[in-house]
Amino acid sequence: MQEPTFLILTALAAEPTHGYGVIRAVDTLSGGDVVLRPGTLYGALDRLAEQGLIEVDREEAIDGRLRRYYRLTDSGAAALAAQAARLRRNADAAEARLRRPAGRPALGGAQFGMTG
Repeated sequence: MQEPTFLILTALAAEPTHGYGVIRAVDTLSGGDVVLRPGTLYGALDRLAEQGLIEVDREEAIDGRLRRYYRLTDSGAAALAAQAARLRRNADAAEARLRRPAGRPALGGAQFGMTG
């Protein structure tokens, strides 16, 4: 699963959200590292809906424009949970290897001017 997809599903995990809300949530979740353009977002939302990971929750008219809210399906929640677990395992493995480096100083502590 690509990072933008992971972040879109994460944005929809708590409650149904409209497209602009997803864009803002992804920006916040990623610390500004992932910026979704509307065309990219709506293409991704269509793809995720086709895959059964999200669905339209409701539509409402705001100032004469239709605002569509999306929500995570049970399949989407399961896919998000599986990806979060996979990323957590990978991050744990990376951190473990960084604590036991071969041929270079260990990270953390004195070499970075940090004291315990």
